[in-house]
Amino acid sequence: MESKKITTNPIEYMRRLLQMRKEIERENYTELNSTEHRLEKVGEFNYVEYINDSISTDLDSTWLALEKMEKPIIWIVGGVDKGNDYGVLAEIMREKVKAIICLGKDNSTLFKIFQYQNIVPLIVDAKEMKEAVEYSYHWAKKGDVVLFSPACPSYDLYENYEVRGNSFKNSVREFFDQRIK
Repeated sequence: MESKKITTNPIEYMRRLLQMRKEIERENYTELNSTEHRLEKVGEFNYVEYINDSISTDLDSTWLALEKMEKPIIWIVGGVDKGNDYGVLAEIMREKVKAIICLGKDNSTLFKIFQYQNIVPLIVDAKEMKEAVEYSYHWAKKGDVVLFSPACPSYDLYENYEVRGNSFKNSVREFFDQRIK
């Protein structure tokens, strides 16, 4: 019979607890994946996948969305900043995000964290959803994913996350309908 080693090192103990938390969150997040606006595939255009995760209005759910992506990410983020510490996303962003499109009225906090700290090489400001989708089209390459996972509430531009998510879906579809015609 194999005995499990019990650690008395508090740092190792905390690392194990955090790993367990991430695994539990990942399992729960996968179960919720059938919900509209939660990692909802909008479509694939020019071999680029477009994902609506408008329901992610906090850092934890956005981290999970970023973590779930297996392709290079063009990330659309932003809304009403609640004083988030976006630095907690730095590691996963360096690993997976190739460009950021900040959507909202005031993206100064996002720029301060992501651009000035050189976390991601490409970052731009978009004042409306159609502009964000157009930027994503120009930056995305075959095999990329455009992930709309805002990490913030929507109140600066939209009534709620559903309206914001529908705006993303409609903007993506309209943009590509125009390109096909």
